Amino acid sequence: MLGARARGAPLTRLLLALRVDPPLLLGILAIAAVGMVVLYSAGGESTDLLIQQGVRLGIGLFVMLVAAQIPPRNLRLWSPWLFAAGLGLLVWVLVAGEMGGGARRWIDLGIVTVQPSEGMKIAVPMMVAWYLGDRALPPSFGRVLVTGALIMVPVALVAWQPDLGTSLLIASAGAFGLFLAGLRWRLMLGFLLTGAALIPVGWHMMYDYQRRRVLTFLDPESDPLGAGYHIIQSKIAVGSGGLYGKGWLNGTQSRLDFLPERSTDFIFAVFGEEFGFFGGVLLLFLYLCVIGRALYISAEAQDSFGRLLAGSLALTFFVYVVVNIGMVIGLLPVVGVPLPLVSYGGTSMVTLLCAFGIIMSIRSHKRLLAP
Repeated sequence: MLGARARGAPLTRLLLALRVDPPLLLGILAIAAVGMVVLYSAGGESTDLLIQQGVRLGIGLFVMLVAAQIPPRNLRLWSPWLFAAGLGLLVWVLVAGEMGGGARRWIDLGIVTVQPSEGMKIAVPMMVAWYLGDRALPPSFGRVLVTGALIMVPVALVAWQPDLGTSLLIASAGAFGLFLAGLRWRLMLGFLLTGAALIPVGWHMMYDYQRRRVLTFLDPESDPLGAGYHIIQSKIAVGSGGLYGKGWLNGTQSRLDFLPERSTDFIFAVFGEEFGFFGGVLLLFLYLCVIGRALYISAEAQDSFGRLLAGSLALTFFVYVVVNIGMVIGLLPVVGVPLPLVSYGGTSMVTLLCAFGIIMSIRSHKRLLAP
């Protein structure tokens, strides 16, 4: 054991010099490794898919490393400007963005196509932390209203694209900042009741396909070969895994093409079928380790800005996990949220790893100031 410690020490010192938090990085890499294993099966043993995902993971880790070098004081200074730039890009998307799949979510820059709403998952909690961080906490009613407006404007613009899943994550990121700032229970209850009263209005404003998703969630058997097909096949896959699963590369629902979107949003169904209940518990444990470490860093932050920002980003990661697994097992409507660090795709992975880089920056900044 002493030898292992001696070998591990230089690596730990290197990571600390790079301002990377070793426990957080270890948890992230463990989840990403699980994701590559499952993706190989979900993608029909395609090595090309693995290479593409590996490249995206490498880009994400590089972005995380860069974000970890930025001092929190700079993040604080940049917060309003990043938020304003993000709003401008969202308006640009609605006016002249690229159409795809019935939605207008992208901007074509010639070389690459970007989705500005992804950046708002970080810009909104930064803005909330900037606005509340230097003021007396818990926030007054007036400041709560201002914060609510800061959250709802980008949420409305993203929902208009339409992108219900991303708008939900942005709203969660901002609301967690408000919650961590000490929002009073009476105000929280009032907002919840107001939100419940506005459900009929929201239903009226939803697109037809979004209403079908909600109705399918309530009764998937009403259209088993149409709108309910995804969720029915997903639940069959998860349930057929039992306690121990069918074994890696032995999932019938996924490998016989019964399960749609098995490499992206529904990859947890592949995992559940092949690794069973105990495999799912292990994956959830890894997620909880990462979230717990991020929340610990938030609690140890040296100022309100760092505490609110790190906590918001950590809890948003938690929402990713809950919403994705909830929709795969039929407990939540399908809203198109990927399983973080596991689902195939680059944009959300880079955004998440950038958020973890910010959390690491908050940690390393504290360490540099502490004697």
